Amino acid sequence: MRDILPALHRWYTAGVPFGLATVVEVSRSAPREPGTAMAVGPDDEVVGSVSGGCVEGAVFELAQDVVASGAARLETFGYGDADAFAVGLTCGGEITVLVRPVTPESDPSFGAVAKSVLAGRPVTVATVTGGPAPRGAALAVWPDRVAGTLGASGLDAAVTADARGELALGATGLRHYGPHGERREDDVAVFLHSFAPPPRMLVFGAIDYAAAVARIGDFLGYRVTVCDARPVFASPQRFPPGVEVVADWPHRYLRGTATDERTVICVLTHDPQFDVPLLEEALRRPAAYVGAMGSRRTHRERAEYLAEAGLGARELSRLRSPIGLDLGARTPEEVAVSVAAEIVALRWGGSGAPLTVTEGAVHPPPR
Repeated sequence: MRDILPALHRWYTAGVPFGLATVVEVSRSAPREPGTAMAVGPDDEVVGSVSGGCVEGAVFELAQDVVASGAARLETFGYGDADAFAVGLTCGGEITVLVRPVTPESDPSFGAVAKSVLAGRPVTVATVTGGPAPRGAALAVWPDRVAGTLGASGLDAAVTADARGELALGATGLRHYGPHGERREDDVAVFLHSFAPPPRMLVFGAIDYAAAVARIGDFLGYRVTVCDARPVFASPQRFPPGVEVVADWPHRYLRGTATDERTVICVLTHDPQFDVPLLEEALRRPAAYVGAMGSRRTHRERAEYLAEAGLGARELSRLRSPIGLDLGARTPEEVAVSVAAEIVALRWGGSGAPLTVTEGAVHPPPR
């Protein structure tokens, strides 16, 4: 959704109706995650994708229909063995898509939501997908305010509480309520789409490998910071545009920086005077991933230093060292791919093994 928001905001500001299709539920080997979106705007302009090409034609027609009728629709697409050429997902999965019309009149808070997301400010959008509530009704929930309604004050209150909880986790998914927000009923389905600020990637050590890791981190959607104690190396000119570059002692910078369960920390300093105190700090704080470059001998020596500093087995087990997956990488760019592959595998529970030797769904549901 983030990628297509500039176009959506442009259409919305111009007062042009458009059809917005959002994946709200997936199963089995579905090719996209909940929250993936596609929109059809003026002159049949299309932005985004919901399936990678399998059902876009059908969704295009649905978007045109909902704009013409003003009524939202919910459609499920799967693979039909009886007719492999019918509209469906060739991957064998199933996706459910909510398609709704968006105009300043039907969704007065959409412009404020778009501005928040584009500015990196957190917001959750709750949209009714089914049940005894207006399908397509939207409620925008910020940490400090709410806009819109789902049709009942009790439902608004229950969804607002859950939306703020999901926003803190950066989580997106379907929730169920009673018509007036009752917790023990599930008549009303509501899709909570959280737009948390992008997760952070902290890269320590301004070497050539750092530039490649920073580049791929930016590509994956992280807000990247590179830190090195040596000002001559910590120069913005050596890194991709948009990457923050800081000249400071790594452990001191990290000590003064907030991290959370989505933060990725890559230690590429490869120098005990920098990486030992840095890893001591990193392994004691929230982070999704902590990886350190170096040989196996370097890893063993580092682990001994860290154990002497008081880190226990549980903390040391979080350290991914030597950093990256075994791809046979040699160049900085190849090493960056190796590191990114390990981060993605750890995030989603992937094995890192070739798909040709694995069994089961290619795209398992998120953990």
